[in-house]
Amino acid sequence: METTRADAHIQFLARLGASMAAANYPVTLIRQMLQRASAAYGITTESVVLPNNVQVIGPAGPNGTTIKSAAVDTDLRFDQTFPLARLVSAARRGAVEPAAGEAELRRITAAPHRLPSWVSVIGYGIQSAGLALVLEPTPLNLLGATVFGLLVGAIATASRGRPLLAQLVPVISAFAVTSLAILAAHRLGLDHVGLRALIPPLAMFLPGVAMTLAVVELTSRDMISGTSRLVAGFAQLAQLAFGIFIAVQILGESESQLTSIAVNKLGPWAPWVGVAVYTLGIMLFLGPPVRFVPWLLIVVYAAYAAQFFGDLAFGSYVSGVTGGFALTLCAMAMASRPGAPPAISLILPGFWLLVPGSMGLIGIAELFGADGDSAITVTFVSMFSVAFGLQAGLVGWQLARRVRRRGRGGFGLREHVA
Repeated sequence: METTRADAHIQFLARLGASMAAANYPVTLIRQMLQRASAAYGITTESVVLPNNVQVIGPAGPNGTTIKSAAVDTDLRFDQTFPLARLVSAARRGAVEPAAGEAELRRITAAPHRLPSWVSVIGYGIQSAGLALVLEPTPLNLLGATVFGLLVGAIATASRGRPLLAQLVPVISAFAVTSLAILAAHRLGLDHVGLRALIPPLAMFLPGVAMTLAVVELTSRDMISGTSRLVAGFAQLAQLAFGIFIAVQILGESESQLTSIAVNKLGPWAPWVGVAVYTLGIMLFLGPPVRFVPWLLIVVYAAYAAQFFGDLAFGSYVSGVTGGFALTLCAMAMASRPGAPPAISLILPGFWLLVPGSMGLIGIAELFGADGDSAITVTFVSMFSVAFGLQAGLVGWQLARRVRRRGRGGFGLREHVA
């Protein structure tokens, strides 16, 4: 292959890898994609993959060694992950030329949101209402989650394209939601503010994806990436807790009045309806293709049912593992069917549903209250239970595929994630 042509392939692969990192692919999977795509293009490369930078190193030639790198400036939106997955699949087969691939990457990153901003705001309010039905289905909490969800959705939408403002959005949102919740509680004569009432409108900031990727990467011996994601995840939780307790201190509230006791005043049907409401909110807030709806419904109900029955049978800690395990197996099985969305697009919304149930933010918040002595253990175990469930699901699916395909070779588990 001519040197300039090889250079073009290497540059394209570096940028494609960076786009995958921006879409929250594990670095292990990005590295595997780069290896397979390089082989399909007939070149030998090595790669260095980090969450914020991808470097592809070509073979040594007459003019030296070609090294191309691409930085991750910002995350891709959820709706952008669908065309990206198709491009990744084509590159893995060597079915796209570098110029065409680069043009498609530019089109993906420049594509505007599929739905207007006001639809996204309404969608997040609906998503928040769905999570409220799952976590604490009471009329007051449902109303509050919807209103606060609209507020947080508006704040998040207003910060799009403004990186400096976006960095402050978690703290601003947590402060605004907590302040309004405390003022409303005083107005209504309530003697406490439920932490479960604060979770639904703040769910977009819970670092479930970061924690999950951290576990996957640490167990894959990608120590730098896994550790950095782990620290970033806890830092984001700390931002939320900081916003909550600044509001508590300014308004003179006692930390002991923040409680995490679960209440259900609507009936056992409410959480199951909440999952459907959550799905509708996801579709409006994130704007994936309409054909994604039935696939999304199947995977979120499978994940929630596994978490629900896991809680009944084994307790809240294990429920995260059972939920994550069922979510992964269901997503991988569906992604193997013709015309199905990529597995990673199915897995992410499921984790956004499971992670609030793991009560990671509640555990962090209780560090400042009466339950601080036990909250460290609660937080650590609950936040990682879902991530370990994912890893167990990946291993289970890989073993099942190896049994079915023994002797035939193949790319195995990873081909369906993209």
